[in-house]
Amino acid sequence: MNNKKVVLVVGAGDATGGAIAKRFAQEGFVACVTRRSADKLAPLVDSIRAQGGDAHGFACDARKEDEVVALIEQIESQIGPIEAFVFNIGANVPCSILEETARKYFKIWEMACFSGFLNAREVAKRMASRQRGTILFTGATAGLRGASGFAAFAGAKHGIRALAQSMARELGPMNIHVAHVVVDGAIDTDFIRDNFPEKYATKDADGILNPEHIADNYWYLHAQPRDAWTFELDLRPWSERW
Repeated sequence: MNNKKVVLVVGAGDATGGAIAKRFAQEGFVACVTRRSADKLAPLVDSIRAQGGDAHGFACDARKEDEVVALIEQIESQIGPIEAFVFNIGANVPCSILEETARKYFKIWEMACFSGFLNAREVAKRMASRQRGTILFTGATAGLRGASGFAAFAGAKHGIRALAQSMARELGPMNIHVAHVVVDGAIDTDFIRDNFPEKYATKDADGILNPEHIADNYWYLHAQPRDAWTFELDLRPWSERW
């Protein structure tokens, strides 16, 4: 068994999640990353290893309790203790409330809220037994206010913020740091480049968020001394209106 510290990133996409995994790996953590398709994780795992880090990719449907329980058990028993956990699933899908279906609303909630509960609960059980750890949730502007056309996403993100608050109050006295990161602004991704070219054009003027800079802040939260823990951190470009 590898006794190195493990960071588990659920929702390790090509931008923010992947950057967070790389940032922790640079600090000596074993990066365990998940997506529903393991094939999509290969470039990230290979990149971390090429830079001298240690990484493992896992296919896991974060909405399925049996898969989540098995994943946490596998990592804890075969790789090492999960010292930091990052929940980074988004599901930012717009739709008018007049056209929203029950199926899609429920699926968005499952992805962006319920799966956060399942994964965080299982990790928290392990951390509580050790009396240490960090749990970080990626939030969004939608977790603070609901925009027109985003009722499902806003409901899910409000829910994950409430979950984080409750967990922070319960687990803080157990030496477990729980924090919620509000990412307020466009992120440097292929999606923004292809669908919002005017916004992407502001990249050179620091008008969109750099995933690596987001990741630096996640590491900052993990490394905070416990006499000055942050619960909620807002990240937005200098030019973003809020």
